[in-house]
Amino acid sequence: MMLTIIFPVLNEKLRLESGITRTVEYLEDIGFADYEILIVDNGSVDETPEIAEKLCEKYQRVQYERINVRGVGAAFRRGVRKSRGNIVGCMDIDLSANIRHLGEAIEILETRPEIQYINGSRFAKTSVTKGRKWYRQITSQGLLILLKTFLGMKSTDAICGFTFVRRRTAISLIRGGSRDNGWFYMIEFLLRAEKRGVRILDYPVEWQEDYRTKVKIFRTVWDYLKQIARLFWEFNIRKHV
Repeated sequence: MMLTIIFPVLNEKLRLESGITRTVEYLEDIGFADYEILIVDNGSVDETPEIAEKLCEKYQRVQYERINVRGVGAAFRRGVRKSRGNIVGCMDIDLSANIRHLGEAIEILETRPEIQYINGSRFAKTSVTKGRKWYRQITSQGLLILLKTFLGMKSTDAICGFTFVRRRTAISLIRGGSRDNGWFYMIEFLLRAEKRGVRILDYPVEWQEDYRTKVKIFRTVWDYLKQIARLFWEFNIRKHV
């Protein structure tokens, strides 16, 4: 089994080297060698490109690509299309989800062929979430309520930053989805997988808040509301027109 890990990045000069180094060292520690790491830069204006190029020189299995469109969705789609692994993972560069879950995901996908999609969850019963700010906890729970109420989401978390999918499934979901470039694309990706009956493992994680996050809460919430309305129309209204 070959694994591709995608790291979407934007102005990550403070976290890029640490995130890549920890990932490579962890994979070496567990003896897993059949992998590639794709750093997909969606518009950095800091020293991210220079740091990424040095990491590519240092680590043979690390690659860097820059795209001309900003957004995690755009970076993820590009990474999936460029991937060579039959498993594609997408992780946050801050590694908020404990790195040991990477090894667990590899083992699950190697030994349980019926599982097509691993969705990391901060809100499953046995998940452990540390350092979560109260207002982010409220917005996350509010988003989940909206997704479950209006879009029928079954998973316990929508956007943990820890996603692993069999490549064939990922390609199919991309072809059938929108071209939204932002964070919401990853939520839509999960929802479309649920609608198609993809076998998803809702996986509890140990998750640590990174206080250096660049997410703009109010703008993100407004965008999510518009995107939920779009999918509600598609999933529940347009099919009856």
